[in-house]
Amino acid sequence: MQNHQVRVHPSSAQLPREEQLAWKIASVGADDVPVESEVSETIIDRIIDDAAVALGAINRGPVVAAREMALGHPRAMGATIFGVSAEQRFSPEWAAWANGTAVRELDMHDTFWPRTILIRATTFHPSLPRRRP
Repeated sequence: MQNHQVRVHPSSAQLPREEQLAWKIASVGADDVPVESEVSETIIDRIIDDAAVALGAINRGPVVAAREMALGHPRAMGATIFGVSAEQRFSPEWAAWANGTAVRELDMHDTFWPRTILIRATTFHPSLPRRRP
């Protein structure tokens, strides 16, 4: 395992990509290592859950406010925002703010987290039928 020092830098710092936290996280996600099917299924479940919660919260006050803030930061080749046409792109930092607000607004933390989240038989969203191994 590799440990990384994390600290806040002003936007004006212009860190090299390799030093940016998002780049480091993305490099782990793009790492060419085998992924067990149980891990893959868990990842898919998390993405579906996040998207569903974001959609359910799309018109709630805090989500609308965060999205409005992000709309003020368009950027070519930027990121997309829940509830906005995929043709429009925005600053990744502001898109993360808006999308994160949407995902967390109605998230009731209703997933059971056992000692390891990779045990598929015990980790599930209660609204999903439980799959037995």
